[in-house]
Amino acid sequence: MNIKWYGHSCFLLTAEDGTRILTDPPAPETGFVVSGVECDAVTVSHAHFDHAYVQAAAGEPVIINGTEPVKVGSVGITAFPACHDKEGGKRRGTVNMYLFDIDGIRLLHAGDIGALPTEEEAAAIGKVDVLFVPIGGRYTIDYLEARAFANMLHPSVVIPMHYKTPESNIDIDDCGSFVSTVQDCKIHKLNDFEASIYVNTLGEDRVLVLDPYKEEENN
Repeated sequence: MNIKWYGHSCFLLTAEDGTRILTDPPAPETGFVVSGVECDAVTVSHAHFDHAYVQAAAGEPVIINGTEPVKVGSVGITAFPACHDKEGGKRRGTVNMYLFDIDGIRLLHAGDIGALPTEEEAAAIGKVDVLFVPIGGRYTIDYLEARAFANMLHPSVVIPMHYKTPESNIDIDDCGSFVSTVQDCKIHKLNDFEASIYVNTLGEDRVLVLDPYKEEENN
């Protein structure tokens, strides 16, 4: 399967049979310009402007923003509700984390979680091979909490998201602090927006940073 990052929490997940799922597209006022993306479905973790710009998709894809399990092409999608803040959702409401079953790989897109789940909630999610986790803080969990979340789920691959990049005008942290805290893992910094992942190439304890700006940010 192929993963393409458009910035923030927006990814295009493409299965081997061609099924395409777009996650949490951001509105242009975020600084990210995402438009005309060919896909079969769009998942929206919550209705905030930086995660719900479904106009970014071309055509008339299925819009998924509820909690019922669905299947789009070969891709199974299961929702796990979570809180957008540490006050039980009283400040920012709730979000859906979406678990995708694609080509034998289970990927969890954690949306804008603002608090760590309980051990029971994490157990209900089950096996996770690839975890897309927010690390920018302020509106979500921060880089330390993101690591704690990964330690709860034990994914083979962690892909950080929802962090500051040059085109973003949202006041959140960049990925530097997160990467510095996972030095005991295998860190793959790709100077690209895309990567392909297969069952036999998952490996263990890997952090995959899809960031073509990494050299600029580190200088």
